[in-house]
Amino acid sequence: MKEIKCVCGHVNPNGTVLCESCGRALTEEAKNEKLHDMRYEGSARRSQTYSKSIIDKIWNFFSSVKVGVWLIVLTLIASALGTVLPQEEYIPGGRPPEEFYGDVYGFLGDLYYTLGFHDLYSSWWYLLLVASIGVSLVICSLDRVIPLHRALKNQRVDRHEGFLKRQRFYGKTEASSLEPTAMDDVKKRLSDKK
Repeated sequence: MKEIKCVCGHVNPNGTVLCESCGRALTEEAKNEKLHDMRYEGSARRSQTYSKSIIDKIWNFFSSVKVGVWLIVLTLIASALGTVLPQEEYIPGGRPPEEFYGDVYGFLGDLYYTLGFHDLYSSWWYLLLVASIGVSLVICSLDRVIPLHRALKNQRVDRHEGFLKRQRFYGKTEASSLEPTAMDDVKKRLSDKK
């Protein structure tokens, strides 16, 4: 995709409305708006790269919130089904589970045993579901937090005048009315706060 170069020289990714460096509006639509939506779009996220290797495809799969929600729903359904009939360790009389489920519950018991619900919480596929939820949570967090931290940490102090005027709270004061010592005091306080 084509990158957008701002007047300040910063190269922005495709789809950027405001320059990531100076805050200048880059599109005609953005220039005409009075107030911008300043929401962070995560332009530097790994899941939004264009050239995808197999690792990027796996990362993209697990960074999806929809995938995380579906993994949780599937785990909840499996957990609910695992409580319909007793687990293997609660079978009375020490009978083998393959006989017990078929004798007591019939076809439903045989199906329950065949699908592995008789020892659900130790089965490989249930543990895989739980591990997938953990992986999805970690990757979702990393995919969103690291680029956001970088973007907020590396913000430049100087902003374009149009960016400043489009903020929700905007004020303009004449600096000539301040005493020279007061202006020096303001500069010192701002530099102390970096």
